[in-house]
Amino acid sequence: MAQVLISSLRGILSHSRFILTLRSEQGKYHGLILFRLSPAPLGGQFPTESSEIASNRQIYVMEATCPHLGAEMSHADIEEYEDSVVAVCPWHRYDFDLKTGKSETGLRTCTYAVQVKPDPESGEEQILMEAPEGGTNWRVVELRPVSEEFADPAPPKSKSTNGAAVPYAQEANEPVTLMEWAVLILNTPNPTLKVERTRYAVHAFRTGTITSIGNKVAHPPVPPVQPPRETYMNYVEPGKIQSGKRKNRAWAFGPMHKDLPPAFFSDFSKVALDESKHLYVLAFHSLLRARLDSLSTPYGSLPVHASLWESASHTSTSLLSRLAIIHLVHEARGLDVNPKTIEKFRKAGDKESVDVLEVIHADEVTHVTAGHRWFMWMCEQKQKEQGLVVDPVWEFREEVRRCWRGDIKGPFNIEDREKAGMSREFYEDLKGEMPYTDAVDKERGPRMDMGSVRDALPEVRAEYEP
Repeated sequence: MAQVLISSLRGILSHSRFILTLRSEQGKYHGLILFRLSPAPLGGQFPTESSEIASNRQIYVMEATCPHLGAEMSHADIEEYEDSVVAVCPWHRYDFDLKTGKSETGLRTCTYAVQVKPDPESGEEQILMEAPEGGTNWRVVELRPVSEEFADPAPPKSKSTNGAAVPYAQEANEPVTLMEWAVLILNTPNPTLKVERTRYAVHAFRTGTITSIGNKVAHPPVPPVQPPRETYMNYVEPGKIQSGKRKNRAWAFGPMHKDLPPAFFSDFSKVALDESKHLYVLAFHSLLRARLDSLSTPYGSLPVHASLWESASHTSTSLLSRLAIIHLVHEARGLDVNPKTIEKFRKAGDKESVDVLEVIHADEVTHVTAGHRWFMWMCEQKQKEQGLVVDPVWEFREEVRRCWRGDIKGPFNIEDREKAGMSREFYEDLKGEMPYTDAVDKERGPRMDMGSVRDALPEVRAEYEP
């Protein structure tokens, strides 16, 4: 039986639940959830008997979504019986045996045999799982705690209703579907409230408070032409956004693609949650904010641009284009420039800021991974529909050629791009040839990536006291 190395046993002692994403050498992705039901031992060490199997430690791996309607199982209730342990779907209370995957309802989900074995060289205990079907040479590309709700030991109880550090006061006439929440959040100019609403909505979606995505309704909510900003934000006008039907489609992929699985929305709600965390940390993190205040440049006073939203507008009629440009160009470029920024803080002796930025960078790797996963999925669907062989690399390069202007320049973070699924053939010698649409557009010239935007801003030196 082929097996996949998940982690060292020590690597899963911090939390009792982990999201697990595998990728095969064929580029297929598989989302799983790992449950550790046994408590973490004092001192971080289990008994040393090497013959002890994973079931004695109550470590289980199953599909990340419910086979009924695709609800996330990350916040499933765990119920223990005399001869079995079951996970109960938070949406419609379907129960699944963690060993067999069987449900009393007649449904069944896939579960995977787990073993704990000592490493032949180091002797450290490692967790291995049965490899899924449908691919070869599977490897773990993401292993992350579900949330701090499942930290071990448990964190202090909070009065927050959303499981997040930012409390949210529920309001009258709140949205019902995930897409309604997305549009409300886009229309929220206040950064703090935007963070609160994002965290609440994602938590509600994961726990079954929100049970409808809203991607199949007849009249979906309409997103803003451009999200409103607070008046104190120093905003650099990127140019006119084209009018017409396309202007309201920046978030309309749910209705346009009614066959998108719930896992798609789970992945990108996680991306939204991460971005809200990044905003909260960067805008309100005491040390980083103090640095800006000391330079008389409080948060929001430096110029900001809307190139990301501009790209969202340009790719508003094609999900394949959106995934390629936003996630595999814009966000992948972030993987290239982030390490340089982190190194500047490290050289300045600012360890706290380094720690914050390293967490953000690790999150960004998973965002590119999500983009790659669903870009590959879209290519697979296109192949099924057309009955032709679809080369994902060619498709990506063609999307960039049509929807981007200028060269995609290095140096590239080859290691982290590869972690996210992007081999060199995706991005080397890559150039966009999107035509200019009007005189204003032409005057602006090629679109600037994030690295170019940073380079264009005046350098500010921050002096640190010893």
